[in-house]
Amino acid sequence: MTPAVLLLALVTLERLAELWLARRNTKALLAQGSFEVSPGHYPLIVLLHTSWLASLWLIGWQSQLIVSWLVIFLLLQVLRVWVLTTLGRRWTTRIIVRPGAALVSTGPYRFLTHPNYFVVIGEIAVLPLCLGLPWFALVFSAANAVLLTIRIRAENAALIGLRNVGSC
Repeated sequence: MTPAVLLLALVTLERLAELWLARRNTKALLAQGSFEVSPGHYPLIVLLHTSWLASLWLIGWQSQLIVSWLVIFLLLQVLRVWVLTTLGRRWTTRIIVRPGAALVSTGPYRFLTHPNYFVVIGEIAVLPLCLGLPWFALVFSAANAVLLTIRIRAENAALIGLRNVGSC
């Protein structure tokens, strides 16, 4: 097994585990009275991430790893774990609103409004760079920027709505 195949396999397993975790958390949150906001763009996010990873498998599996980019990717994984552990059962891949719940302001949320998206932006760019695919990083980063603009606007609107409800 080449280092590139090992890296892609680990990232694939991580994504599958995250999908399982997100589904479990989403189901539990909805059962507790939470609700989803702006689900219309979610299939596009799934399509982007699926095509990103599948395409990396197709064209990157024989690549030589670039160690400097791999170190940055591994640092992003540390931040990802910090985000996941900070949010705990509130972490999901969808925009789920919990009425009456306080916003998370601990962990990486002390420093960034959307640390999970910071990680995603980094991963979409850096994993292809680990495999020596700068054009790939650029194309998928541009597509990701469009979707995250939609996503962050929807999430911010939902969070503003929560603050307004809480102040009544």
